[in-house]
Amino acid sequence: MAKYLLLKHYRGAPAAVNDVPMDRWTPEEISAHVQYMNDFAARLEKTGEFVDGQALAPDGAWVRYDGEGRPPVTDGPFAETKDLVAGWMVIDVDDYERAVELAGELSAAPGAGGKPIHEWLELRPFLTAPPTVTE
Repeated sequence: MAKYLLLKHYRGAPAAVNDVPMDRWTPEEISAHVQYMNDFAARLEKTGEFVDGQALAPDGAWVRYDGEGRPPVTDGPFAETKDLVAGWMVIDVDDYERAVELAGELSAAPGAGGKPIHEWLELRPFLTAPPTVTE
């Protein structure tokens, strides 16, 4: 089994087919979208392929260590980050092909008008071994 991270992007990827921002969806459209995501996760729980997933709030900040005895530096939230990652899901599947298949299915979550979004999802494998350094 291999673990993959599916990152949901609202921006930063090519535009989705049904490219209506979520803040312009009706409450019913939002509920249908969330239900699709929950049903998808529940189905993958039954097959043992679901690990975890969360939606992210639009608020956020960058934090950095600024030296011994000094408080962390905070800045933001940065629009380019909060608008980029809307949520994530971790799956544990047999192979890359299955990960692509599931990402494609998740991309069909409904949006405005109940039509599939066809949003872009970033598919990233978990690092399973430290990278090899060659000179």
